[in-house]
Amino acid sequence: MKSPYPLFIRPTAEETRVVYALLAAHTPGGVPILHSEPKDASDAGNSTSAPRTGSSALPNVLDSVIGTILSQNTSSQNYTRAKSCLDATFGTGEAAFGRMANAEVGEVARAIKCGGLANKKANTIQTLLKSVKAKHGKYNLQHLHTEEIPNCDAMRELVSYKGVGPKTAACVLSFCLGRQAFAVDTHVFRLARMLGWVPEDANPVEAQAHLELRIPSELKYGLHVMLVKHGRTCRGCRYEGKGSCPLKAWLLERNM
Repeated sequence: MKSPYPLFIRPTAEETRVVYALLAAHTPGGVPILHSEPKDASDAGNSTSAPRTGSSALPNVLDSVIGTILSQNTSSQNYTRAKSCLDATFGTGEAAFGRMANAEVGEVARAIKCGGLANKKANTIQTLLKSVKAKHGKYNLQHLHTEEIPNCDAMRELVSYKGVGPKTAACVLSFCLGRQAFAVDTHVFRLARMLGWVPEDANPVEAQAHLELRIPSELKYGLHVMLVKHGRTCRGCRYEGKGSCPLKAWLLERNM
């Protein structure tokens, strides 16, 4: 994979480590820990995407993709309500995916209405489910948990499904599969531009492709999570924001 900006040499590994450390010092709870999943997926067909609490069960990858689709362009509260309503309507696991795929699209849309963009998301979810079934003969993506499939191949399969973009795929890689990936959402994109890590005319998709290559692998998950938290809470680094911001202070000192 090549960067869309091959002559743009930022960020350097050194400055990503500086920003990582700076954010870690200002993020409540410190650096988030990436919990790698166990690699035996032989008995995980009906597990869910919820985090494990001492159980060896693997999160359900397909359920995670659906959940990530539902989380787009909405609040965490509305996403949670939409996912709960979807599960209450169709159930969970492979049999539920079948019911969801074969239902009237309006029924799926009504179940997720509280999450916004219901018609679009319902179509995306049904198209995803039917594509997975056509490719693998079942509503199951648990094979992506195995070590034999490298990150690039897992990403390639996920984005091959219509409606699953690089950001959604990277979120699934990190939060479901426990792999190092760097998703670029609105907060990360805004801060990457502020830091000068992407060209001024970059778009989010190209920015993610560039940063995925430039950021050291071991920092990707933690840096993504801390940038999102910082972007949500720091008033000082918003557009015409007022107040202190450790990133802006570092930039000022760096450019002196």
